[in-house]
Amino acid sequence: MTEVKSDKKLEREALEKTAKAHKTLSEETAERKAKGAKEVTEDLIEEIKEEPVEDIKEEIEDERPRRRETREERFEREEKEKLLGWVPVTALGKEVKEGKIKKIDEILDNNKKILEEQIVDTLLDIKHDLISIGQAKGKFGGGKRRAWRQTQKKTMEGNVATFSTMAVIGDENGHIGIGSGKAKETLPARDKALRQAKLNIIKIKRGCASFDCQCSELHTVPFKVEGKEGSVRVILIPAPQGTGLVAGSELKKILGLAGIKDVYTKTFGKQRTTFNLIKACFNALEKTTQR
Repeated sequence: MTEVKSDKKLEREALEKTAKAHKTLSEETAERKAKGAKEVTEDLIEEIKEEPVEDIKEEIEDERPRRRETREERFEREEKEKLLGWVPVTALGKEVKEGKIKKIDEILDNNKKILEEQIVDTLLDIKHDLISIGQAKGKFGGGKRRAWRQTQKKTMEGNVATFSTMAVIGDENGHIGIGSGKAKETLPARDKALRQAKLNIIKIKRGCASFDCQCSELHTVPFKVEGKEGSVRVILIPAPQGTGLVAGSELKKILGLAGIKDVYTKTFGKQRTTFNLIKACFNALEKTTQR
């Protein structure tokens, strides 16, 4: 019997040496670890059964990668953060911050000057859009229209590029503003244009003035108006409900943000000069309050 035990001991020692040499596990160690892993797995299964399903879902959602925010979402988030940290400087801004002025019409009807863009952000839920005033490079002078107009200046150091853009803001309820901005990069130019548009906001009149429409909704201009800027003239004519915006793509942006749903338009002059086209339309909308 002793000889048999010694042979088993020798065999076991040999197996352990072989396992160490090859960096593997012996059969006994593997079986022992397998039993331990099985017990751990069973314990985990019991814990999962005891935990509520909602907690597990929350943990999975927390570990799941979040969707990357778009440029517009990031811009809206930054605007909200600026508005929360706004410290007014002017007397008008302090009145708005304290809640003494609750409507933008109280400012516009009294012809008060707006010098802080946060006043408009606080009192109105505005939307914005960029006018396509530039042109992308293409063959034979062609190319798609874009929001950035790029110009270059010749200097001793080389060409210095400048970007300019035009922005339109409105609440689709009778308030509209336009502005332009210029900078060495696109985003600062957009911010300048939006700021100027908020400071230039005006109130317009709407109504139902078409001869073949008898509704009481504010969906078109109250009467025929004409605006002029440079060589461009824009005429806005009242239209019945359901007509839509009979205008070019760039004029639709400013008319839609102003809250006009139905209108006929006529344009004269150099219409490809989009700066003057939008300013002429803005001038026409401004004249709706003259009567």
